[in-house]
Order: sequence, then C-alpha cells, then structure tokens
Amino acid sequence: MAGDFNSRIRRRIVVIQVIMVASILLLCGKSFDIQVFKAKELSEKAENDYSRNITIKGERGQILDQNMNKLGASIDAVTITACPAKIADAGDAAKKIGALLGINPKSLKETFASKRMFAWVQRGVTPDQAEKIQALNITGIYFEKDSRRYYPNRSLAAQVIGFTGADDSGLEGLENRYNSILEGRTRKISLTRDGNGRILDYEKKRVSELKGDSIVLTLDKKIQFLSEQALEQAVTNHQARSGMALVMKPGTGELLAIAHYPEFNPNNYKGYNRDTYRNRAITDAFEPGSAMKVFTAAAALEKGVTPKTIIFCEKGTYRIGSFTIHDTHSYEWLTIRQIIQLSSNIGAAKITESIGDKALYNCLTGFGFGSRTDIGITGETPGNLIPYRKWSKIDSGAISFGQGISASALQLITGISAIANGGNLMKPMLVKKIISSQGELIQEYQPEIVRRAVSPETAHEIKAMMNLVVSREGTGTKAIIDGYEICGKTGTAQKVAEGGKGYAKNKYTSVFAGFAPLENPELAVLVIVDEPQKQYYGGDVAAPAFKTILAESFNYLNIPPEKDKTLVALAPEGGKN
Repeated sequence: MAGDFNSRIRRRIVVIQVIMVASILLLCGKSFDIQVFKAKELSEKAENDYSRNITIKGERGQILDQNMNKLGASIDAVTITACPAKIADAGDAAKKIGALLGINPKSLKETFASKRMFAWVQRGVTPDQAEKIQALNITGIYFEKDSRRYYPNRSLAAQVIGFTGADDSGLEGLENRYNSILEGRTRKISLTRDGNGRILDYEKKRVSELKGDSIVLTLDKKIQFLSEQALEQAVTNHQARSGMALVMKPGTGELLAIAHYPEFNPNNYKGYNRDTYRNRAITDAFEPGSAMKVFTAAAALEKGVTPKTIIFCEKGTYRIGSFTIHDTHSYEWLTIRQIIQLSSNIGAAKITESIGDKALYNCLTGFGFGSRTDIGITGETPGNLIPYRKWSKIDSGAISFGQGISASALQLITGISAIANGGNLMKPMLVKKIISSQGELIQEYQPEIVRRAVSPETAHEIKAMMNLVVSREGTGTKAIIDGYEICGKTGTAQKVAEGGKGYAKNKYTSVFAGFAPLENPELAVLVIVDEPQKQYYGGDVAAPAFKTILAESFNYLNIPPEKDKTLVALAPEGGKN
C-alpha cells in the first residue's frame, strides 16, 4: 500500500515537473519570439502610441512701421490636442468642443472615437476659447502653449498688410508677398507623451532660433491713421462707393500711407467681402482725368513751348472729328499756365496737337505710365497707355486731359512726386529693411532713381503752375492751407461704362494730387474718391481730404509754415474739374 502511494506521488511530481518545464519552455519561447522576431514591430507600435514625429514651425516674424510700431505680430495662443483612447464619450466631447471652436462635430467625433494616443484638435486657439474648453473637464483633452497672428491696429493699413490663414501662412498683402521671410523656420521633432497622453517635451522644442524674420515698412502709423480718417470722412460725406489716399516722400519715393475705404479687420477677415482685401492703390487702374494735364504741360515744356505761350480755347466747345469736347467755362485765349490753373480740356487737347502725339507719349512713359513700378507687390497693374502710333485724333485729345488712359494710384503719385523733387522718377518704396528675430539687420533698401522724367527747369515751371491751381482763381481753392504754398491739381473723370463701351452716366472719379511746401516739398498726397454723389468735381470732393491729410501730417512731423501771413478767405465757389 505504502509503495503504491509513493509511486502515485512520484508520478504526480513528475507530471507537475513536466508541466512546469513545459510552461517555462513556452514562456521562454514566447519571450524569445517577442524580443527577437517581433521586437521591431512592437517597438514601432509603442512608439506610435506614445511618440509622434511632427514638423514644428517657429513663431512668425513681425511687420513693423518705420518707427518700429507693430502692425502685424504673433500673440500667445493655445494648441489643443487629444488622447482619443482616454475620451469616454466621443460624441459628447465632439459636440461640446466643436461648438466652442466652430468645428464640425462629426469630423471631431471620428477623431475622438479612434483608439489612438495622440490627435491634433485645433491650433491657434485663443486663451479665452481654451479656458472655456478647459472648464468642460474632459479627460483626454490637453492644452499646449502656442502663438497666432494678430493685428493690434485692427483695420489700419489692412489692405497693405494682408493676413494669414489657419496654418499661419500669408494669404493676402505683404503677409503673402513676404511669406518666405516672415514665416518661422521648421524642424522635425519627436513628440513624447506620458501614460496620460500629455506632451512631455513640446515646449522645449519651440526654440527662439526658429522664429521668422521681420520686415520694417516705410509706412508711418500716425500718417496712415490720419489718412484713413480723412478718407473715410470724404467717402461718407459724399456717399461715394470707395476711396484711396496715398502719402509719399517725393525725394525718396517712400510711401508713408496707403489708405483704403471701405476697410476691413484682418483679425476677422472671413466676415468681409473678398474685394475689400485688395490693395487697389496698386492693383487697380482708373482714368485720372484732369490730373494728367500737368504731364501734358510738362511734355510741351520739354519740346520748347514756354509757359506764357497762348492757345485759343474755342469758347468752351471744340470739335475733333465726330467728337466734341467741352470746358466747364467759356475760355478764349489762355496761356499754358492758365490752362493748368483753370483746367481747360480744350487747352490740353490743343497742346497735344501742337507738340505731336509722340512727344506726349514719350513724356508719359518717362513718368512711368503704362508700366509697372516694380514696388514688389503681387498683382501690380501697369495701367493702360496704348502706343501713340495707334492713337486716333480723339485719343490724343482725350489722353491729354486724362481719359483714354488708365493708371494706378501708385503710378500717379509717383509721377506727381517726380515733379515735386525736380524731375527724378523714384522707385516707390514700401519695405525699408528686413531684420532678424534678434533685431540684426539682414537687408536695407535705399532710395532708387529710375530715370530723369523731365529737366529741373520743366519741373520748376510745372510746380509754379500747380501752385496757381491752389489760388483764388484756380480749381483747387479747397486745398489751401494757411502758411504754406501748396501745389496741386484737380481731376474729374467720367467712368467707363460696364462692358468698356462709352462712359457711364453720372458716374465719376474725383481726384486731387499735390505736394507742399513749394520750395522744398516734404510730402506728396493723392486722394481719389470713386463715384461720389451730388458733387463730383475733384476740387470739391477730394481737395478737402487732401488738405486735412497734409495739414495734420505737417503738424505731426513739425514741418513749420513757410510764411506768417494768413491767406484771405476764399469764396466757396471754387473747385471745378
């Protein structure tokens, strides 16, 4: 009996030993399989669950005015990420977060319903939005510090600066044109998360050397603001469709202001019509009307005609072929000076007849009309100046007083500035320099003379004529500023009808262009008002805005008056053409 019992015990021990050895061998085999044959596969799976290779981008560089005021900058924001495997109710989380972020809950639910350890939810979230989402206390939702584009001055110079999209890349304006300079540099990194799905080393990776470079503009924030205010008042007072105002330093070509109305807020650009985004001062061409007469006069002087040359102005009506042109008053004999001062269309047409089409065309192209200025803005228009050999008789007459030719606002103020500075056509400047994120100078742009448009003597005579425009007998009386000798020219152009055939009835563009002081012009200003109602002469509509911009800019820049005497108040009649 005892022997049988011991035998059974021994058999059981053997069986247990066999089972234990088999189990150990099985575990060893499995361990070997995992560590040797499946090691790479499982390692990659773990890496995917807790680590992710991504490309990060540094903070975007700044856009600054010439006094280093911020026009476009990056501010603190939040990036929201998720660990979907830890979200208990994907549908509820998607509904609540989607409502706060404006994201489709269905797409969020698909993300949250996965069993991944990492997923992006939204970049560039405002701290206020992030705070509201944090208050939901949803397990598996995480918040990391980030930055987003912000425009501290809201609509100021918005059409010039432009804006960025959701990925912080430039979509319009300078943000788009200089995107390669402004955007932060990129780097591939591996994000590591802990067991709760939180990023362990993301902040350390966003190093300062990835920050983009900054651009410093020639714009002056204060003058830009003054210009926008005056322009808005002109457009609203005259119930106009839109308007533009530009301020330039004649001696250097630096643009101190490029104002547009209507305006838009680039911080919320999606709430505005796309047409509002466009920098129309550079991209759009218009017929400038009588403002072109100063260039016609310049062409005559370059051909040897004197300012005192007398031209018969046909008592206000002049027939060219089957067309008839008119003046606002019945003039007989006028000198070249008086033709500019009183803005005679007939006088301008007869000047072209006397000097020939080629002379006028060469002068206009010398001032830059018909070609781009190469300011470096995407979409710049060359305007339209057809070759003189294709001009008909009415073409040459119409072009002499600013119809049948189109130009951008930039071309027009650049041409006016050439007269102001003594005859040099300057290349317009908008970007002054590029600096690194540490403030070190990378590139600086200098004023550049494109060519000599007219002789100093011609420029001097045209300045004197433009000074007569802003006088008791001239068309620009509403541009007079006490204490300063102002040079200017009014312009009123009937707009081309839709389809390009003929001119639209009761639709005008009102223009005033000029500069001051007479002897040493500091600023050139151009104001354009599109489709004003009731009043439409440039001297009535655009000249007052010109006066406001120039006077307030002079006050801001501490440019003293040229004289002490106060000009006699003028009758309110003036301001034709």
